[in-house]
Amino acid sequence: MATIYIGIGSNVGDRKANCLKAVEELDSRGVRVTRRSGLYETEPWGVKDQPGFLNMVVEAETDLTPEGLLAVMKAIEGALGRRRTSRWGPREIDLDILLYDERIVDEPHLKIPHPHMHERGFVLEPLSEIAPELMHPLLKKRVRELLSRIRHG
Repeated sequence: MATIYIGIGSNVGDRKANCLKAVEELDSRGVRVTRRSGLYETEPWGVKDQPGFLNMVVEAETDLTPEGLLAVMKAIEGALGRRRTSRWGPREIDLDILLYDERIVDEPHLKIPHPHMHERGFVLEPLSEIAPELMHPLLKKRVRELLSRIRHG
């Protein structure tokens, strides 16, 4: 059983309902959510000219492989209405694998840990709420340390 962390975000439609429905869907598809952060109102990242996001992070356990987990997450995004239009553009739901145990995956279609998580307050804030002492397997820094770097430069 692997311990995983998943980032969840939405900036189209009923953002709160979209995020909470994604959590329900994870639970019903072999990903047992064990902890979840609150919802955080955040500015868009990458493409600024779009509505603000609601973001959260969940901790979960699964027997799925990283690739199997990615497939489940893509299926959930599709079921909740996500249409891939432009990179970092508006979306009904966005699910990202942040961490999968201490594994490092570097495939063209899948990178774990998430390659931008240490740069994104909208990931680190909710992740720090539920797992501040969690260690980034590549950077060898705790989540709270990464968040402090963003806050204080």
